[in-house]
Amino acid sequence: MTRIGLISDTHGYLDESVFGHFSKCDEIWHAGDFGTIEIADKLRSFKPLKGVFGNIDGYDVRSIYPETLRWKCEQVEIYMKHIGGYPPKYTPEVKQELLIHPAKMFISGHSHILKIMYDEKLHCLHINPGAAGKQGWHKVKTLVRFTIDGDTIKDCEVIELPK
Repeated sequence: MTRIGLISDTHGYLDESVFGHFSKCDEIWHAGDFGTIEIADKLRSFKPLKGVFGNIDGYDVRSIYPETLRWKCEQVEIYMKHIGGYPPKYTPEVKQELLIHPAKMFISGHSHILKIMYDEKLHCLHINPGAAGKQGWHKVKTLVRFTIDGDTIKDCEVIELPK
């Protein structure tokens, strides 16, 4: 069983409450727009971190984190890309990738819109954790926490951060 803390669009700001919310997580996954490498370093020093760069990230982040990331967590194939859309409105590149190399979970950020939805056609759970930073048009900062147990994704929680 692996407990995951999912975050995105920090844009150079990391609310201290994130550490409490992710204290029982085994890993943190960041879906892009870290804002600064210092944000990645803080998260990485707290828990193992996987992440992708976003459109606002500079060379410091891009030199460490890729544009796309694929891996297996337990028996769940994960695909992450900052700008990817959502079911059924994926970007063409993401749609093609999911058709050729199916994943059980697709994670994106960028929109600052929290979405957790299952794509019946592709048999894939899409999660966008919204935005955890201060910059952007979102009114509520959000995170997502969930568990992967074998081939099952469960116990999904949406967390709202203080204003």
